Amino acid sequence: MTFETDLSEELADGIVSAARTSLGDTLRAVVYFTPSSFDLLYRRQDLYDSIETAREAKSQLVEFERTGFAERPIRTAIARMGGGPDIGPYEFTVRFHTNGFVIRILQGDAGVLFTADSMDVNAFEDAASAISKLLAEE
Repeated sequence: MTFETDLSEELADGIVSAARTSLGDTLRAVVYFTPSSFDLLYRRQDLYDSIETAREAKSQLVEFERTGFAERPIRTAIARMGGGPDIGPYEFTVRFHTNGFVIRILQGDAGVLFTADSMDVNAFEDAASAISKLLAEE
């Protein structure tokens, strides 16, 4: 498989595996993105008629989530300011919606976002942690 982002097939498989292992059948889609391009790594078959339809649907979401590349260092700096204990660097974002979630993980100039049906939020930390480790190794 050829990726627009120059992602290795090994990393792509690892990311999808980590998300599927943590989230199971609630996982809707997995997208790997950079500041300039993105690849749809996984889509649940019951949600989109084709890969093209899924890519079109996810393209707007990717555009919005790319803002994280600029905000991540600011969020980390703000977390370290103030008079209280340091809450640590930014790790990942979970956006709650009526019928599901959008989760974004950033590492350097790469990001992964995945969408999931409504579920227990503890599984997101498992998935985000595993994907963060994979991105850091790349």
